[in-house]
Amino acid sequence: MKKLGLGVAVALSLSACTSMNGGTSIGNGNQNTVVTQYPVETAMLNIYTKARSQNLVAVVDNQNLSAEIKVTPKGSMVFNNKQVQGAEVNTINKSDNQVVNQSVSINYFTLSPLVFHGYTSSSGEYSVSTQTTTIPKMAQVGEASPLITETVYSDSSQRKRIGVYNQSWSLLQDSNKTAWFCINSSANALLAVDPNGSAAECYKINAKGDILDSKLTITVPTANGTQTINFTSK
Repeated sequence: MKKLGLGVAVALSLSACTSMNGGTSIGNGNQNTVVTQYPVETAMLNIYTKARSQNLVAVVDNQNLSAEIKVTPKGSMVFNNKQVQGAEVNTINKSDNQVVNQSVSINYFTLSPLVFHGYTSSSGEYSVSTQTTTIPKMAQVGEASPLITETVYSDSSQRKRIGVYNQSWSLLQDSNKTAWFCINSSANALLAVDPNGSAAECYKINAKGDILDSKLTITVPTANGTQTINFTSK
């Protein structure tokens, strides 16, 4: 699927250099109950296929950066000669409240089970995904797994590759009743130095897979090594 982190990284370069049962619990009493399993597939459905909006903000070199993201389901579509479902992702990047970049992409997927097939973008990018593992319905805190390998082409002819990325997921404990579910994206395997760097999109979820909060960590190369930028939800 389209990597949120890479869309936000464009702004940095311009400005600064389905409902499931609750998880398994252990412990005594409501306050001490610890949820140890979470519905990963439901969380991914809520993140990438359902209508939602979010606003991520960060301060870099005294500049206020933001990414306003809106996801809109598009229904049945055809992608790469396959019948799929689509969801549009509209991202507006701002620096000190001035728009520096806007991108529109469509993620393509099929359901039951959830499988991602790729994306297209307003810049002409055409990406084909190979899902390397099945997304589990439930996962234990501490689990992590490869997810997809994504090959990005300059256009739909698929003649010129411009990127190859690996994505994985991980699940980390937050509180007794919440966890951080993260989608981790690698740097571009085709470049010795990827200006967009790597990214981790993380979403705080509860035992139903509801999205409660989000954050984004980007690691980008600089003249002095690397820089880590942390975006938080507003």
